[in-house]
Amino acid sequence: MNEQLQHMTREVAKGRMTRREFVGRAAALGVTAVAANAMLAGHAQAAAHEAPKRGGTIKIGSSGGESTNTQDPALTASEVPLNNLYAWGETLLDVNPEGKIEPRMAESVEASADAKQWVFKIRKGIPFSNGKDMTPEDVLKTMQRHSNEESKSGALGIMKGIADMKVDGDNFIVDLESPNADLPYLMADYHLIIQPDGGMDNPGAAIGTGPYTLEIDEPGVRHAFKRRDDFWDAENRGFADEVEILVLNDATARTAALQSGQVHAINRVDPKVASLLDRAPNLSVQSSSGRGHYVFIAHIDTAPFDNNELRLALKYAINREEMVDKILRGYGSIGNDFPINASYPLFDDTIPQREHSIEKAKEHYAASGHDGSPIILRVSDGAFPGAVDAASLFQQSAQAAGIPLEIKREPNDGYWSEVWNVQPFCASYWGGRPVQDQMYTTAYLSTADWNDTRWKRPEFDKMLNEAKSELDDAKRKEIYSQMGQMLRNEGGLILPMFNDFVNGVSNDLGGWINDPNGEMMSNQAAIKCWLKSA
Repeated sequence: MNEQLQHMTREVAKGRMTRREFVGRAAALGVTAVAANAMLAGHAQAAAHEAPKRGGTIKIGSSGGESTNTQDPALTASEVPLNNLYAWGETLLDVNPEGKIEPRMAESVEASADAKQWVFKIRKGIPFSNGKDMTPEDVLKTMQRHSNEESKSGALGIMKGIADMKVDGDNFIVDLESPNADLPYLMADYHLIIQPDGGMDNPGAAIGTGPYTLEIDEPGVRHAFKRRDDFWDAENRGFADEVEILVLNDATARTAALQSGQVHAINRVDPKVASLLDRAPNLSVQSSSGRGHYVFIAHIDTAPFDNNELRLALKYAINREEMVDKILRGYGSIGNDFPINASYPLFDDTIPQREHSIEKAKEHYAASGHDGSPIILRVSDGAFPGAVDAASLFQQSAQAAGIPLEIKREPNDGYWSEVWNVQPFCASYWGGRPVQDQMYTTAYLSTADWNDTRWKRPEFDKMLNEAKSELDDAKRKEIYSQMGQMLRNEGGLILPMFNDFVNGVSNDLGGWINDPNGEMMSNQAAIKCWLKSA
């Protein structure tokens, strides 16, 4: 029986048998569905560790690309620019699929006993794509640029707790205003790509230490890269001769491109077609649960959303179970109006789950004193898979509570520059962050540039700083719990669901590993995978 099962797993890998067929035939041999799926997962992990092949062109079809995109890491806010960043650049540290810190430009990191000073030993002899060797001074200048409010960096919030930065020989040294055991995770933020002179002169030049150089840059259309011969870590990354990122914001177009072989992998497979796509020959649907969430965000400093009674009315009106069932089709779980779930360390599972209640929605709407004028929710297909349908469901349940929610559909192109973080009420998504400190600091600290709900509460900031300083996990968990409840009850975040990362992958792509840190192997599939047919 063992030989037969092994043969069947190979047939699945070759696309000659669907996953469903495998589970069915395994059941006939007395193997449970759980055990059968575990066998497939184990086979996939083993396959991911096969010897890589070099050559060919890896093509990725991705949503989240616009004509307004730039190569400046500070301004990266969607998936296509993220894929671009990792093709040509690297950060000090990386977070692996197990949630552990791995060295990149810093070969080691050490902290003082009180976690207030951190020393990053910077690698020697690592060339930028312009031929210049990276130095600790380049690291310092990079961090200084992202600490400058004029840079409009998405990492600005996480730089706020730094009191001083300096270079000492081969070391980049960070002194904090207060202790923070999670600083290495913050330094792994994707905005903090190390650039020559910190990118001060030309932040969009796409010059970094990554495995590829940018050859074609057509924002909103495609981006092409060529492998560097002098890449320092060629044994582990950069196997293809070339990489091409195609901007495919339309879900149907992405799916068709994968099925036709035009691309080797796509992000954001529409859950409505995921099970059908998984049966197609020569490809598979790969999903992983994590910290990603699909949301509706309201600016709490802008009428009518400056009224918490109205915000509570909207939160009670939304039907979370219905959205998970109809939009995610099981590829996710319900949310609770704050951005943390059980994937995070120190999560408090005793916080009550907000339930759908038309009666409570009506009560809070009446208490808000709203004048009955339309409440405009802006949405686009590019906000997240099924966003338009989710908005429609939200509108229907809001109307049942007498809330005049009106949907305004926006074009995909320009959504992340003209709507998100600009308009007072819109659909959005977050990929989450490895630790609570980073998630809260990036999006809910009063001074964070990406504070997209305009949540500015001194008491919240104070608790966030206390949590950074607290090295006792039990006490830290209690602080995070209070912060989560404050956001849940008073914030402008309406979070109906945590989404799985659902990707479509060709069987010709080797090295794939599901990563809970983000879709498309945390946007590094193009540099970590290889072509089996190369």
